[in-house]
This record gives sequence, C-alpha cells and structure tokens, in this order.
Amino acid sequence: MKLATLVYVQQNGHTLMLHKAKGYQEGKWNGLGGKFDAGESPEECMKRETFEESGLLVEEAQLKGFLTWPDFDGEDDWYAFVFVVTKFSGEVRSSDEGELEWIPNDEVMNLNLWPGDRVFLPWVFGNKFFSGKFIYEQGEFKDYSVVFY
Repeated sequence: MKLATLVYVQQNGHTLMLHKAKGYQEGKWNGLGGKFDAGESPEECMKRETFEESGLLVEEAQLKGFLTWPDFDGEDDWYAFVFVVTKFSGEVRSSDEGELEWIPNDEVMNLNLWPGDRVFLPWVFGNKFFSGKFIYEQGEFKDYSVVFY
C-alpha cells in the first residue's frame, strides 16, 4: 500500500502541471505530489512534495478529496489525498520529475492525462469533498466509483 498526495497549484486561471519524464507515468501530465515519508501527515507531505518538485512554499491549501487506485502500478494499492494550493511563495524551478508548466485551466483537459484524471479533475475544482476509486487493469482504465460529501 502506498500513501501519497496529489497537488494542484492554482494561479491567475492557470494550474501548475508536471509532464512526467520517467517511470510508469512517463509522458503523462499530472499534478505535483508523491509518497509520504515515515511519520508525515498529509499536509506535511503535500508541502514537502510541492517544494521538492517545484520550489514553491505552500501558504494556503484546501483538502479536496481522497482517491484510491487498487493495484494501479501492478504492485501496490495507491491512496492519495488531493489538495488545491491557492497561496504560495517562491518561484517555480526545474524538477527532477519532469517539466513544469503553467497550463490555462481551460486547456488542462487537452493534455495527455491518465483517463481517470479526466474524470476526477472537475471534482478537484468543484465544491464538494469526494472519495473516488479508480480501477485500472494493466494500465487500462476500466471503471470508477465516487461518493461526494
């Protein structure tokens, strides 16, 4: 089981997206984030991962939901706390994970995203807290379920 954060940094009608350069997500666009370190809270992980991947210091964020991907990478179940960052300081710097780019919000869905991301991204920017479960089999999107609160 892997615990992670998924972070969408917002500024002036744009979202900071990461074009993954390595691993099983190579070529896909994603939000920031990553795996928890031992003893971290979701908020600590979100802040650390955002800084490590972008150089930005989170000042304000909102927890928007929770996502589950059973056996997503063929090895582990993944669970992610999903945040939107609305206030930060610092300047975006290069990332070892891939290329960072501010994408206009109305163009995010045109990126090479995971199919499930196309389903949950509208929830991230909506007004209800969500818990979603996304089923992939050998990298192919099969199904999802969601509960809104």
